[in-house]
Amino acid sequence: MPASKSRTGLVLMTVAVAALTVSACAGNKPRQRLAYEERPVELLYNTGYQRLQSKRWTDAIDYFQEVERQHPYSEWSRRAILMQIYAYYQNNNYQDAVAAADRFIALFPGNPSAAYAFYMRAICNFEQIVDVGRDQAYAEAALAGLRDVARRYPNTAYASDARIKIDMVNDQLAGKEMAVGRFYQRANQPLAALNRYKTVINNEAFQRSSHTPEALYRLVEVNVALGLTEEATRNAAVLGHNYPGSPWYAEAYALLSERGARPDVQPEAKRESWLQRIIPGGA
Repeated sequence: MPASKSRTGLVLMTVAVAALTVSACAGNKPRQRLAYEERPVELLYNTGYQRLQSKRWTDAIDYFQEVERQHPYSEWSRRAILMQIYAYYQNNNYQDAVAAADRFIALFPGNPSAAYAFYMRAICNFEQIVDVGRDQAYAEAALAGLRDVARRYPNTAYASDARIKIDMVNDQLAGKEMAVGRFYQRANQPLAALNRYKTVINNEAFQRSSHTPEALYRLVEVNVALGLTEEATRNAAVLGHNYPGSPWYAEAYALLSERGARPDVQPEAKRESWLQRIIPGGA
């Protein structure tokens, strides 16, 4: 689920990079190869930044690392670590970007630019999310990181973008639950399938996902197969009440009609919560 680097890069560069540039040293041309010798920090930094502007990510990283090596714990070193995060990210070296972000957070936890480091750590995990048929470790790590950004820096552009991506990650994780549920259903393990579908319905974050209508339908389908017509009818009523125009409701209605049971989809005077309608007395 990779995000657009151009859009993400705009957020990153606006807040982090633009504030860190310095004027190029007049008359000093950057060397084509990095010589490991002590040189003025301004020259090292500016050369790295010029490489960054030219999208020569690896070269830029070399210069910023030299700034950090020769001038540790300085203001220049702080800036250089931020630039390394950005260059690693642009070069798709996500693990190195995360390591640089972790280093910045450890060294400068109270610095205002720590928001950038926390955000980039989450984004690097976000952009490594794979399809729902595979392990979702990156999705879970991204979700934790994005929530951390939204909690720590609620009034920033980082938090605004994080909240959007949180919904996207929740949709991904709900999709994983659905994929596992379908697998169990095809394998004739209905109880295991029910548990996965109920996770999508009962998890408040997943309820807003695109998978909720199908999860409700699958509950109808599995309960019908188990002979639990009353439970299936209750699930279909929830589906019809919340998604009356959904094709999944049409399928559920047709399935129950074949068995002489049709859900009442008319809104009630007092609208109950989803869990109350699925499990009477539920919270």
